[in-house]
Amino acid sequence: MPAVPTVTLNNGVEIPQLGFGVFQIKPEDTVKATTSALEIGYRHIDTAQMYGNEREVGLAVRESGIPREDVFVTSKVNNNRLERDDMLRSFDTSLDDLGFDYLDLLLIHWPLPGVSDYVARWKAMEEIYASGRVKAIGVSNFHPNHLRNVFAGAEVRPAVNQIEVSPFLTQDELRAFDAEHQIVTEAWSPIARGKVADDPVIGRIAERLGRSPAQVTLRWHVQRGDVVFPKSVTRSRIEENFAIFDFELDESDMTAISALNRDERTGPNPDEFNYIPG
Repeated sequence: MPAVPTVTLNNGVEIPQLGFGVFQIKPEDTVKATTSALEIGYRHIDTAQMYGNEREVGLAVRESGIPREDVFVTSKVNNNRLERDDMLRSFDTSLDDLGFDYLDLLLIHWPLPGVSDYVARWKAMEEIYASGRVKAIGVSNFHPNHLRNVFAGAEVRPAVNQIEVSPFLTQDELRAFDAEHQIVTEAWSPIARGKVADDPVIGRIAERLGRSPAQVTLRWHVQRGDVVFPKSVTRSRIEENFAIFDFELDESDMTAISALNRDERTGPNPDEFNYIPG
């Protein structure tokens, strides 16, 4: 099977373009699912403090027999960690739970613009980065207005912006803003929580190529240059999602899929989302 390509972040760190996401995977199912992904060939795992399964991700990576440096692991600071000291402690807890002495990428999970000073939170991220215990830092669900505020107060530019992207929410303006500022875009909810399976345009392309709608959609993301990490607990689906590097979409396919945009979110709008878990 062809190797997964990598994308180079703005500090020179390389990140595999296809990863395995563990959002909404129960802790008791996470070790098995992550182990399956690693056995299949994934070398990039995306978790978060909010997901409650960092410990299980770390266990799967450690028990896989794969050298730690060969697996790229991302986590995200929970929304209830708004102050510097809380953020620093939460990072220590994440490393302890994962059983690692470093993390590859750490993100602020949401800007929470109505209830938090996300620029001050970014300064705490810079402290964590300066400690040498994380290889890169970035943000998740940040819009250009949030990013401009971060730029004004930052010494380190975010390496990544992880946002919701799908054929129905192409995010072209935000992705262009990221690219202009040397920020890699990562796409969450890449198959719109399965809605791509019912789209006739994607279905026709998939039928012609002998692929599934999910494979066609993930290939569209990859050819656009984004990092993507589908999630599943089913081994056959995990395998299917990995098998996207032995075919290509032509320009007309890419255009047809991009034309499906209707600015439709499956998750909240980051400008309005201010939820802090108890």
